[in-house]
Amino acid sequence: MPPRRMKFWGWGFEGEGATPEERTAVHKTAATKFGATTFDDTPPRAEDYTLRAPRVAVPQALAGFCSSERLDRLVHAYGKSFIDSVRIFERRVPNPPDVVAYPGGEQDVVDLLDWAASNDVAVIPFGGGSSVVGGVEPVVGDAFKGVVSVNLQRLDKVLEVDKASRAARIQAGVLGPQLEAQLRPHGVTLRHFPQSFEYSTLGGWIATRSGGHFATLYTHIDDFVEQVRMVTPRGVWESFRLPGSGAGPSPDRLAIGSEGALGVITEAWMRLQDRPRFRAGTSVGFRTFEDAWGAVRAISQAGLYPANVRLLDRVEAHTTGAGDGTADVMVLAFESADHDVGPWMARALECVRDHGGTPDMDQLEATGGHREGASGAWRNAFIRMPFFREILTPLGVLFDTFETAITWDRFGDFHANVMAALHDVMRRECGPGAIASCRFTHVYPDGPAPYFSFYGKGRPGGMVDQWQAIKHACSDVLNRLGGTITHHHAVGRDHMPWYEKQRPDLFAAALQGAKDAIDPSGVMNPGVLLPPKRQTASGAATAVR
Repeated sequence: MPPRRMKFWGWGFEGEGATPEERTAVHKTAATKFGATTFDDTPPRAEDYTLRAPRVAVPQALAGFCSSERLDRLVHAYGKSFIDSVRIFERRVPNPPDVVAYPGGEQDVVDLLDWAASNDVAVIPFGGGSSVVGGVEPVVGDAFKGVVSVNLQRLDKVLEVDKASRAARIQAGVLGPQLEAQLRPHGVTLRHFPQSFEYSTLGGWIATRSGGHFATLYTHIDDFVEQVRMVTPRGVWESFRLPGSGAGPSPDRLAIGSEGALGVITEAWMRLQDRPRFRAGTSVGFRTFEDAWGAVRAISQAGLYPANVRLLDRVEAHTTGAGDGTADVMVLAFESADHDVGPWMARALECVRDHGGTPDMDQLEATGGHREGASGAWRNAFIRMPFFREILTPLGVLFDTFETAITWDRFGDFHANVMAALHDVMRRECGPGAIASCRFTHVYPDGPAPYFSFYGKGRPGGMVDQWQAIKHACSDVLNRLGGTITHHHAVGRDHMPWYEKQRPDLFAAALQGAKDAIDPSGVMNPGVLLPPKRQTASGAATAVR
């Protein structure tokens, strides 16, 4: 059977989407809260779009795994951010890739990069296309003759499993469910479950420093990478496979988070875990948000390492069905492959009660307590939410998120100032009725990763401008208060202005030096992590510094 094709206009694969019941509920909410009564959310068709003709053609030697078909170009024209959704529904695709490549092996990638680097053709690695920060959009400046998007979906195998070391060598194009299905017969799991798990790849997780679903200890893909193999325009980059090393700066750490700006990750050795057998979970209500995050801090500093310790403010809890809006809610869960987690849960609940929290003991005692009650409601909303954007966008409802991380000593003032800035800009841009909320996605002993969500009424034809105003206001306040511009969504093109302020100037120069060494033509994902090269008056291309 041919592989399933991703939707170019929404979340997931063709044929997937919100259920009729979910659509009815979203329509009702949009009408009640935002006055959206025109329910024309008919999916776009490929023939609705006028695409510019491909500007380059690959040589015959590469043609067997490359395509310039309309649907391939549409799928690879955008990621899955709010403004990507707006532009798709407005039938605006000004920068489609000229060619989409589906290499069948690493040599195909080598040959493709050789051709691209020799012919001023930009190369954008494309995993599952779930970027929400402009990381895969073919906007590369005017110094290139064309753009090729590289989709590694054919490199989708677990090649080796080392049970003694509990590790596996895995190709970068494998989607999350395919990866876990191949590991399951061996009794092991990668245990990395981002929200985009079903629609994103191992290579994408590594390239973007993906954050998984689990809230403590092993939070980012970094924790699982044992070795990376990456094809660059100057050759193959591969480190030793080791459990740890003090031999200078780690070559893997330069590949992790490189976002395709240095090369194409083709495979990696990944650390695995035994599949969990013991689980316990519940939810906890709090009278105040300060009490709630005090309890989260206590748990994070107690060395208990829960699988989940999400904190939802009362607005977030109400919006997702995890609460009635009268209390802030903690979603708390433990799991282990080795031992009963009851003692860990008991100690966590002591921390909770010390801060005035009220656990749901009925949920805790239920067989599937980690997926019951408020915990189950939040989990379901978390997984299903991306499908709702393809309904909300054509209804004229603006909905997006941003995330960051900050140390505990600064969190109280930080949260107050960010929420004030978000409420202020939402009132200006969206008028009355706008909704803003906060939750914790990940937690560390030295600080949380707050995640902010917002909904508001969109202006017909003006939602991109509204989004940009909100994005700029909130990103500016993150920079000013010392929070990171992104905790787990990567930099892409959308975060570049604030990333350049966050990183040290000397580090930027060092990163540019690394790119010059392994990508001297600057063809790898131009404009991501570093400015793209530009066209001079004489027609020669130079690097922007």
